[in-house]
Amino acid sequence: MYIITLLLAFFAFFFTSDSIFAIYDPLSVPNNKVGIHILFPDEVDPASSLVNGETGDWGYVTIPIQAGDRDRIKWQNFFDKCKEKRVIPIVRVATFPEGSNWAVPNNYDLVDFANFLGDLRWPIENRYVIIFNEVNRSDEYGGYVSPESYSDILNNAIDIFKDKSQDFFILPAGLDNAASNSKTSLNWRLYLERMYLRHPDIFDKIDGWTSHAYPNPEFSSRPDISGSNKIDSYRSDLKFIHHFSTKKLPVFITETGWSDEYLSERQIALYYQYVFTHQWTDDNIVAITPFLLNAQDGPFTKFSFKASDNTYKEFAISLTSFSNKGEPKLNQAIESTEPNLSLSTPSAVPAPSTRENSKTILKKLYNSFQSILKLFSL
Repeated sequence: MYIITLLLAFFAFFFTSDSIFAIYDPLSVPNNKVGIHILFPDEVDPASSLVNGETGDWGYVTIPIQAGDRDRIKWQNFFDKCKEKRVIPIVRVATFPEGSNWAVPNNYDLVDFANFLGDLRWPIENRYVIIFNEVNRSDEYGGYVSPESYSDILNNAIDIFKDKSQDFFILPAGLDNAASNSKTSLNWRLYLERMYLRHPDIFDKIDGWTSHAYPNPEFSSRPDISGSNKIDSYRSDLKFIHHFSTKKLPVFITETGWSDEYLSERQIALYYQYVFTHQWTDDNIVAITPFLLNAQDGPFTKFSFKASDNTYKEFAISLTSFSNKGEPKLNQAIESTEPNLSLSTPSAVPAPSTRENSKTILKKLYNSFQSILKLFSL
């Protein structure tokens, strides 16, 4: 441990002359807040057509990545496609299904995700990462609900990801604001309060706010009705968080949308037109990625923007009509320092380029030592 500490001190001193990169305010540049939630990397093509339309640029996609799906070639291709199609990715990390629940995350998951995502080339400077999902529900967190445990995980995630790269823009899990206090769930207010009691600086450390702004009950509420479980629930969230922190948090609505189980496609189309012009007009909203582009089949078909014949439903056109031109800060990483992920050698571990200078190699070693030291300290 003493040797590792000395090495870290040496590397830290060695890099003090370097420019320190950090996240930028996504609302400080022209921004296209229109987005869509997708499930698979190969959905970037249709997603880009939806969020950018004919005249827009750099809309958003939210996509989950599971702990067992860290395929470098697959995910580097995804980021490259996002760059080509001019789409900004928001990556939600997930564990893996374990029976009827999602497995409880641990700090080793965080280190693995930080190293994996940190080694890939992202299309823009900000690397948006959401730390798990609807954790105030037991089925999303190993069969139990623990704001204290998740507050620990989120606090560690911020440190671990930022140690890897200051370009990581860390977002908390979106909560289920319709959940009640029961054996399998916890009301969002009580959940956030207990997170704060565990780590009083937690809402100062996150970079933005994640909202699942569903129009409840039954995902069918009118768009002109406000409330903590309605289409503008993020306002209630931020008002409550203001008791614990004065930090201004940009908002990412990563799940939202109406069910067509009780509403017609025409009604939903009109609802989207209303909410984009009356409710989702707050100047702190960065992205709106309704759930879901293509459910194919199963329980989420009622939210799907695509029908079973792969055509777009009527309300998809409403979403596209609000696209505009975004101008995010692009990733200017030097080509010679990027990892070689050629499809011609999928089974090989990419070797450092001969053009890669010694300082870049040392920086990678420094990041690895930091991750190891973090494990010892947790």
